[in-house]
Amino acid sequence: MTPENTTAANAGTQRSAVVILAAGKGTRMRSDTPKVLHRIGGAPMLHHAMRTALSLAPARLAVVVGHDPANWAEAVGEAARALVPNVAICKQPEQLGTGHAARMATPALEGFAGDVFVLFADTPFLAPETLARMAAARDGGADIVALGFEAETPGAYGRMVTGPGNSLERIVEARDATPEELAIRTCNSGVIAADCAILLRLLAEVRNDNAKGEYYLTDIIGLARAEGLTARVVRCDEAETLGINDRVQLAEAEATFQARARREAMLAGASMTAPETVFLAWDTEIDRDVSIGPNVVIGPGVRIEDGARIEAFCHLENCRIGAGAGVGPFARLRGGAQVGRGCRIGNFVELKNAVFGDGAKASHLSYVGDASVGPKANIGAGTVTCNYDGFGKHRSEIGAGAFIGTNSSLIAPVSVGDNAYVGTGTVVTKDVPEDAVAVARAPQANHDGLAPRMRERLLARSSKKKD
Repeated sequence: MTPENTTAANAGTQRSAVVILAAGKGTRMRSDTPKVLHRIGGAPMLHHAMRTALSLAPARLAVVVGHDPANWAEAVGEAARALVPNVAICKQPEQLGTGHAARMATPALEGFAGDVFVLFADTPFLAPETLARMAAARDGGADIVALGFEAETPGAYGRMVTGPGNSLERIVEARDATPEELAIRTCNSGVIAADCAILLRLLAEVRNDNAKGEYYLTDIIGLARAEGLTARVVRCDEAETLGINDRVQLAEAEATFQARARREAMLAGASMTAPETVFLAWDTEIDRDVSIGPNVVIGPGVRIEDGARIEAFCHLENCRIGAGAGVGPFARLRGGAQVGRGCRIGNFVELKNAVFGDGAKASHLSYVGDASVGPKANIGAGTVTCNYDGFGKHRSEIGAGAFIGTNSSLIAPVSVGDNAYVGTGTVVTKDVPEDAVAVARAPQANHDGLAPRMRERLLARSSKKKD
């Protein structure tokens, strides 16, 4: 299952299903936005968890959402469908624990035969390779697989009591653990994989006879062992299990994401002058021999092709930059900007929904919006495409090899033909044919000897104001 090709028709034809728990209230965030919709790398943390889930190509994907008067459930459901349109949205009417939340996905799993993975929307760094190892453990015969990690400071984490061959005997909550059990460093992440029929049967048996009166997902381990079923631990790096509960942890998660993304980009062949000042998005694509200067911010939807140069203090989002192009410094490319091979987009240039053909230039101080610029065309400094009339957007078409003089304005909709010239300071209000020269400005008039008299009048006016 991928965002592009998920269909109800393939339900049940693959061996995995994934349930993502996203119903938590997130009160420690102190926010009017659901916790799982807070962003890391420009995307909701929910999307990070969903992308990891999609690495399994699951036959079914379900997201369990809460129910509250602020319509958070609807907001989380909409966000989930934005990534995977046919994801099953399951409501948890009351937040009664992780076991109860997982049970709410039962209707989405009806008729499914295969493995079910239960993940958490507020744990965004789980690696696809980790899920693959859990799947391999299931293939190796374990009825239930639980994900653990070696904690540097175990603290309040549940401890995983293990036996030979990474068998899992039980999970003990820290407050119920003996001193010997508290010394265990293998801690529970909460992520579970199990055969669907076994999981649903055990979830139905989970009870809430504990201090919090909640149904815990991890209780299925004890129930399974009591039945003689096998359970096994798969371990991952502690950083993969990082949960996010407040703004401090959110900032820490962003820092973790950025460090990983920069490292991956550089190992893949990109150069960064000051990596710690560059910010990337979760879907940023950077090819080989790309150089990125200091203080560059790259939002979602950006692809930078081989050998392109991004100079300092640029801001990029939803754009494509062709091979060998140069952008910046201090350039902004947004919504639908496409820069061809070898283009030059210079300092203080903003592009929006504009397509630049190969070799075209806008070297400085221009705004080009809702436009197409032909190959090798030149946009002079101070040029503006006037694309908005207060009600709608209109396009400007600039042909191949055209030259737009400094400080010109193109009142869209308008076109400038191939190899045409627009004179400096021209306001273009009608189409310019191919090979034509357009000049539209008032004739210059010089008035000899007028400057001294003007200064006298201005000085007198200024003196009166001071008096």
